[in-house]
Amino acid sequence: MTSDGGIKIPSRLPLLLSHEGVLLPGSTVRFSVDSPRNMQLVSQRLLRGTSLKSTIIGVIPNTRDPEHDTDDLPTLHKIGTAGIAVQVVGSNWPKPHYSLLITGLCRFRVSSLLKERPFVLAEVEQLDKLDQYTTPATEGAAAEDEELGELSKKFYQAAVQVLDAVSLEERFKKALPMLTKQIEGLKLLQKTRKMNPDNEKRVTNKMFPGRQFNLDGEDEEEDGDDAVALEKKVHGANMPDAALRVCLKELKRLKKMPQSMPEYALTRNYLDLMVELPWSKSTKDCLDIRAARTLLDNDHYAMDKLKRRVLEYLAVRQLKTSLKGPILCFVGPPGVGKTSVGRSIARTLGREFHRIALGGVCDQSDIRGHRRTYVGSMPGRIINGLKTVGVNNPVFLLDEVDKLGKSLQGDPAAALLEVLDPEQNHSFTDHYLNVAFDLSQVLFIATANTTATIPPALLDRMEVLQVPGYTQEERVEIAHRHLIPNQLEQHGLTPQQLHIPQETTQDIISRYTREAGVRSLERKIGAICRAVAVKVAEGHRVTKTEDLIPESPTQQGGKTLSSLSLCVD
Repeated sequence: MTSDGGIKIPSRLPLLLSHEGVLLPGSTVRFSVDSPRNMQLVSQRLLRGTSLKSTIIGVIPNTRDPEHDTDDLPTLHKIGTAGIAVQVVGSNWPKPHYSLLITGLCRFRVSSLLKERPFVLAEVEQLDKLDQYTTPATEGAAAEDEELGELSKKFYQAAVQVLDAVSLEERFKKALPMLTKQIEGLKLLQKTRKMNPDNEKRVTNKMFPGRQFNLDGEDEEEDGDDAVALEKKVHGANMPDAALRVCLKELKRLKKMPQSMPEYALTRNYLDLMVELPWSKSTKDCLDIRAARTLLDNDHYAMDKLKRRVLEYLAVRQLKTSLKGPILCFVGPPGVGKTSVGRSIARTLGREFHRIALGGVCDQSDIRGHRRTYVGSMPGRIINGLKTVGVNNPVFLLDEVDKLGKSLQGDPAAALLEVLDPEQNHSFTDHYLNVAFDLSQVLFIATANTTATIPPALLDRMEVLQVPGYTQEERVEIAHRHLIPNQLEQHGLTPQQLHIPQETTQDIISRYTREAGVRSLERKIGAICRAVAVKVAEGHRVTKTEDLIPESPTQQGGKTLSSLSLCVD
C-alpha cells in the first residue's frame, strides 16, 4: 500500500520477543528462536505464509530470558521495529530451534494487544517513513544504523534507548556515545595488535563479537620482517662462501613460497639448522700440561699410555696452533674406564663433550643424514652433535664402534670412513646439508672391546690404544680412591660409619670378583653400603666388627670376612 506518506506496514503485526539484541531500522540481525511463542510465530506465520506481507513481523525487545519463559505474557516494550524475515533456518540439535535473519524497516508503537496465544499479535502504529531508509539521500543514516545493529550484548540497554528515540536529533545524541566507545575500542585494539599478535583474533572476538577485521596486510608485514631477520642471521653466521650461497638461494625461494606449501616448513627448518651450526665458533684449548697431568691423575689411576698420548697432543698444540684433531680408538675389556677417560680428556682440554652411542646402529643415514627429498628427513648424528654443543672443536666419543650393524639401509661403518679420515673430514658432506662442513678440529675418540669386528678400512684410519685390564693392586687403589667414596656418597653414609680396610678389599677382589675392570667390584661395595644403611636406619649401635658379606663359594673352611669396621652413632 502506498500513499503520499510513503510505504505503510500492516496495521496488525505478529510480534517476535527478542532477548538477544535490538533490531534497528536499516540493520540486519540474526536472531535465535527457541521460546514457545516465537516458535509458533515462525511455524504458523513465516513458514505457512505465501505472500510478502506474511514475512513482515515486529521485533520487540524482551528482558525475560527465554529459558525461564512462562505462560504469562511479560510487560512488552512500547516501541519496536518492523522487519522482513530474509532467511529462516531450522535445527533439532541440541534442541529444536529456528535461526532468523531479519532486516529492519521502520519503527512502530504498540497500540493494543489483540491476542497472546499461540503467538503475540498486536495493533501497531507506524512511526517512521519507510522510504527514508531506501532512498539514496539517506544512505549514510542507514549505514550508521547498520553499524549500530552489530553492537554486542554489552550495549543492549543503550541500543534500546536508540530504538526509543523517534526524532533524528535525539537519536544522534543517543548513538554518538556508542560510536565513540566503538572508536576507542578500535584504537585500543590497534595497540594490542603490536603487543601480542597471536591473541589478536581472540581479543577481537571477545571485545567486538561479530566484527571481522582484515589483518592480511599486517601478516604480510610480519612475514617480511621474519624473512629479514632470518637473512640477517644467515649473514651473521660466518659460514663459508659455498654454504652462504646455498642459504641465500634457499632464502630467495622461501620468500616467494606461500606458507601453505609443505616445502615451506622444510626449507625454513633447513635454514634454521644452517644458521645454528657452529661454522666459526670454537673454544680455546687449555694448554697447561702440568694442570692437565694433575687433573688426569686425580680422575684416573693407572692408564699411563692414554695419559701420555693426551699430554703429547697438548705439547704439539703449544708448538703448532693449526693441528688437526687426532682419531683415537681405545680398545679394552668392559669396565676399565674407556668412556670415562674420554670425558676426562674433554675436561682437561677445556672442550665441550658429546657422546654418540653406535651400538646396534645399522643405517648409514644415522651418520650421514637423510636427503631433503624424503618426508621427515633430518641430519645425521655428527651434525646434530655439533648443533647441540655449539662449537666446531668438541670431543666426540663414538662409543662401541665395534658393535655397528649392517642392513639393507647401508653400512654405517663405511659411512664413518669420511668422518674418521684426517685427510677427508675437513670437507665432510652430510646428505641433509649438502654442503661441506669442516670436522678437522674435532677430537674423535672411539671405544671398542675388540678390533676383530671393526672393518680393516675403518681400523686403518684410527690410532689404536690398548687399555688392558687392571692388576689386583691397581683395583685396590682404584677402590679406595674412587669407588668407595663414590658409593658412600650415593648411599648417604660417612667414612665414620663405614670403613673398609685394604685387606678386606683384596679379599673381595680375589674371592668375589673375576673381571678385568671394576664394575663388579663397585657393585659389591654397593651391596656392603646397603647392608650398613639398613643398620643405620634401624639405629643399631655396634662397636665391634661384624660379618656383612655373605660366604663366597670360593671360601674354604667356612671362613667369612670379618674385618669391616662398622660404627653406628
